[in-house]
Amino acid sequence: MEYRLDDLAQAAGVTVRNVRAYAERGLLPAPRRVGRVNLYDETHLARLRLIGRLLERGYTVAHIADFIASWEGGHDIGQTLGLEAALLAPSSGELPEELGKADLEELFGGAVAKRDLDRAVELGLLSPVAGDRYQVHRPRLLRAGAELLDIGMPLSAVLDLAGRMSEQVAAVAKTFVSTVANHVLAQHEPGWRPADSEIPALVGLVDRLRPLARVAVDAELTDGIETEIQDFVGEWFSSFADRVAGPPAAG
Repeated sequence: MEYRLDDLAQAAGVTVRNVRAYAERGLLPAPRRVGRVNLYDETHLARLRLIGRLLERGYTVAHIADFIASWEGGHDIGQTLGLEAALLAPSSGELPEELGKADLEELFGGAVAKRDLDRAVELGLLSPVAGDRYQVHRPRLLRAGAELLDIGMPLSAVLDLAGRMSEQVAAVAKTFVSTVANHVLAQHEPGWRPADSEIPALVGLVDRLRPLARVAVDAELTDGIETEIQDFVGEWFSSFADRVAGPPAAG
């Protein structure tokens, strides 16, 4: 997938000004030039995500420039960028969208209170852009929330549910990734940098792990939901039976 500059910045959650600054510092590979337009791809998006993660950890842009120079030094740049893309480019294919408050209210079927917008921002579902416009980081999740509203849940309850699920799923994801990574990397020293010849196998491993994780989580979640629905229905019908006929006699 290719992006124009504005689209790349939006997908990475950074400003166009920052993208240009990183490019000037040599932190981004050169874009593909088509006529007068620069086109960027998943390798640029992955690099921006890597920069963002390092900034969150407290490193300066100068430090990051040194790290990247060292990371790329003596290695095939195509292999290096391919590894970054495999690790950090979005695997779901879902890109952020920008919506106005009116769009959100149309999607949710009514007025959206400021406290709910603030809560959605706090949860990382939305980011203010300008005026009353927001960047939606996970559009499919937003539309799933709209479906819950449509069946009668209030928006505040949907947001609370999203918050609890995010914490629980993040814990599951951390368990899966850390456990697998610790076993895979156990044979290497901390800070190991793969050789060019090792990168294709590592990219293949990452490509296999993502769908495996989805299958494992989906299977557990599907079974768990079925069990919870059956338990809920059993409790519901037992309550109804108790009201109609009284509780069953002790054996």
